Amino acid sequence: MLSLYNGALDVPTILKEWYEQESASNYGAYIPFVGTVREEDGIEGLSFDIYEPILIKWYEAWKKKAAERGAIIKMAHSRGDVMLHESSYIAAVFSPKRRVALELIEEFVEDFKASAPIWKYDLKDSRRIYALDRSTAIAGSGILGAKS
Repeated sequence: MLSLYNGALDVPTILKEWYEQESASNYGAYIPFVGTVREEDGIEGLSFDIYEPILIKWYEAWKKKAAERGAIIKMAHSRGDVMLHESSYIAAVFSPKRRVALELIEEFVEDFKASAPIWKYDLKDSRRIYALDRSTAIAGSGILGAKS
């Protein structure tokens, strides 16, 4: 399940919903990861643009990879503005085996950071400023792909 939301994520509600969706399953491990906007460089928050067709394709490949290991992956991400100490990203792995869940959540979160087509902007002085210094180049993606 890939869910996109406008603004900050309601972490307790999303995690509870995912847990309830899988409560009758025979998964022995449920490992969530919650990303929040932290204070740095005087920002007031972050803003996100998402290229949904590539994100969906990327996520579908991960769903397949997880299924091959007997697990499922769920993800939620924000579009638009998210202020300090609010959540913009949640991922979770459900698996019959603890080790599989631990490995998959780490691989998924790291690959998300490196590969997901989500562009980050700093919110500073009521302006939206592209966060080039903290963005990760996506192979073959125009300006970011050319960044060395």
